[in-house]
Amino acid sequence: MWPILDKIFSLSLRYDNSEEAVRQRQAFLCREKIGICDIVESCCRDKIDASDLGMKDIRLRDILAQITLHPTIDTLIFTGGNSKNGPEYLFRRQLQSHGMKLRSISHEPPRVHSFFHGEREITTISLTSPSNAANRAIGSSRLYKLRKQENPAFSTFDFRVEQYKKVFLSRQGEEKVCRDS
Repeated sequence: MWPILDKIFSLSLRYDNSEEAVRQRQAFLCREKIGICDIVESCCRDKIDASDLGMKDIRLRDILAQITLHPTIDTLIFTGGNSKNGPEYLFRRQLQSHGMKLRSISHEPPRVHSFFHGEREITTISLTSPSNAANRAIGSSRLYKLRKQENPAFSTFDFRVEQYKKVFLSRQGEEKVCRDS
């Protein structure tokens, strides 16, 4: 996700484990009023990889409690979709356990939904995962094929940058929370 945000916001981020790299990201998140966390609090894996499907014994972070604690949150951005163990899928599971459901606003990627938490309407946006595992899905999308036809140098990274840019730049100034699994 960081290379995408780096490109959109021209951050010139460092990609190492230095304190400066951490400080850059923290400053960006504070300036843009973005909270970021993983929807999965803990899980087990048989194989060490980043696959959503490989997760088992998943314990979810209580996102609804976070929304209650932070009354300015009005949007959750998932970096991944509704496939098994993806962030939208896991969040739907959490909502269901509270007798709540997502209401569809747009089926076109990025998918947009909403739900009510008390009196507050919260919007969810499911962006294409920044993981390389999503490249096959991107490659088969109508929009990607069209853009690739227009510009043979257009890449799956460029596709993500376009998608994320629309979401993050259209919501500048509002409090946003990114959710990833």
